[in-house]
Amino acid sequence: MHLELFYFWKTERMGAMKLLTMRKESQYEIGVQTDRGILDVKSAARHFSQTVPYTMETLIESGSEGLKALTRLVAQAQKETASFLFLPEKQVVYAPCVTNPEKILCVGLNYRKHALESQMPIPTSPVLFSKFNNALAAHRETIQLPPLSEKIDYEAEMVIVMGKTANNVSEAEALNYVFGYATGNDLSDRGLQFKSSQWLLGKTCNGFAPLGPYIVTADEVLNPDHLHLECRVNGEVRQSSNTQDLIFSCPAVISYISQYMTLKPGDLIFTGTPEGVILGYPKEKQVWLKAGDEVVTVVEGLGELRITLA
Repeated sequence: MHLELFYFWKTERMGAMKLLTMRKESQYEIGVQTDRGILDVKSAARHFSQTVPYTMETLIESGSEGLKALTRLVAQAQKETASFLFLPEKQVVYAPCVTNPEKILCVGLNYRKHALESQMPIPTSPVLFSKFNNALAAHRETIQLPPLSEKIDYEAEMVIVMGKTANNVSEAEALNYVFGYATGNDLSDRGLQFKSSQWLLGKTCNGFAPLGPYIVTADEVLNPDHLHLECRVNGEVRQSSNTQDLIFSCPAVISYISQYMTLKPGDLIFTGTPEGVILGYPKEKQVWLKAGDEVVTVVEGLGELRITLA
């Protein structure tokens, strides 16, 4: 079956949306990108006396009914003349799209050229490692580098956001369990990563999993295995590739993981990074990231993730 035929829910194709999580004082709330700005979902729901999920986690867990309700609210708000329902994007304080996933899973060496530049064998099955929630960071966030960091690297990635519980699912059905997709960066401290045989320490430092600005709902991404992605450091393009070069496709990765652990709604899967990382440069040309650098990650149709290091 062609990937274009896969949708999050088989029964009905939802209105495609770009969703984000906003920080409002000590709370996280959903926003929706529109032509009029960012719709403040909670304010709009109160204004129209509608019942919709206010957080990303509750929206994902509510399934098709929650997205239907949100789609109706967005359509109603778009017809409303009151501008107070919409926020200028520059005023939004972003949070990571998903703030409390049960699992953050990452696929290593999942682009052939990246494996080659890293001088590692082409994997015959997905190489999995994890990050923890402390690593999550948001669009436009300033990320504090570890005090003893020396070899900080970028890794532009497309991230899968799971929408339904997936246990031992087939590749043919895997994309039906996806809520949406987001732009991510698997920041890595290479010195810590290879300090031992386990990569964990160098992968899950505070702020090392920036995610956002949006989750684009699955119905808008007809083929996640054919998206351009790019990473720029201080305006210079460092990575430029396409997810069609993945060794293990999105359906293959989801299916493989689900054979060994149950994927839950809101779980995140960083699908891998293409060639162009600093680790792949000849040693004499390796200039590692440092405080003051701006790193911009872009995935086609998913938005531009911008962070600054400090």
